[in-house]
Amino acid sequence: MRYMLRLASRHARACLTVGLLAGLALPGLAAALAGWLPQMVAALLTITALRIGHRAALGAVRDLIWGLASVLALQTLLPLLLLGGFVLVGLGQTPAALAVTLAAAAPALTGSVNLALLMRLDAGRMMQLMVLGTAAFPLTVLPVLAALPQLGPASEIALAALRLLAVILGATGLGFALRHVFLPHPTPRQTEALDGASVLAFSVIVVGLMAALNPALRSDPWAVAGWTLLAFALSYLLQAGTLLLTRRGPLRAVAGPLAIGAGNRNIALFLVALPAEVIAPLMIFIGCWQLPMYLTPVLLPRLYERMLRND
Repeated sequence: MRYMLRLASRHARACLTVGLLAGLALPGLAAALAGWLPQMVAALLTITALRIGHRAALGAVRDLIWGLASVLALQTLLPLLLLGGFVLVGLGQTPAALAVTLAAAAPALTGSVNLALLMRLDAGRMMQLMVLGTAAFPLTVLPVLAALPQLGPASEIALAALRLLAVILGATGLGFALRHVFLPHPTPRQTEALDGASVLAFSVIVVGLMAALNPALRSDPWAVAGWTLLAFALSYLLQAGTLLLTRRGPLRAVAGPLAIGAGNRNIALFLVALPAEVIAPLMIFIGCWQLPMYLTPVLLPRLYERMLRND
């Protein structure tokens, strides 16, 4: 088992790619795992918290001001600007405009901490941003909902965000407690094993997330291609733009986590509240949205290294 975990840690990018391919090639397995996604996400959060420890995650609470300002910019101002751009060109009522706006309004993906670990960025700061963004989401999303009245009652989306926050706090709290009791000072080998466990859990989750994409790929591959192109463009342009804006100046120390959070959003939060007629055309996009996120550690390491290297 230890050998398998070390192997997964050393070949993390390959594991993520295998997970994506398995989700596409094994629809039966993907459908079976889809029903366990909430439990798997909670387990992933616990493993991640066990890996980084509470000191790394809470060590910069004094920097809450940058976090709050960043969350407001990323989750409220950015989606309103993007929606305004669509409206100006006459595309404000299209499914693409809705998908882009919702993705930009969502908080950072729960797996963004794992992405930060894989990219060798500050996972503690990434966890702060993810938790803070999720906690603030019921408030930051209100102006976006006002601009998109077709989404339904704001209270339902706010309750979904609060439920997610409870899961995040419970799972990370358990991970921090386990770290404090059993691994207060982990050895390099133990850390590598935890990295491997995190990678394996992350790779299994993506199989379930791809369940909705496989049928769409068989029935309408051109639509899938279009949504995939939109997903890659949005995710990677947001990451590149955030790096470009923050790599110099007071936010340089958190430029990497901010970029990960900007381009990897938890759009699935909206699934529990959107009316069926609104969500139907977005299901393909939500499946396609997993591709750029899970391929970020494979395709973008050089971009991050180039942007964040010391001049």
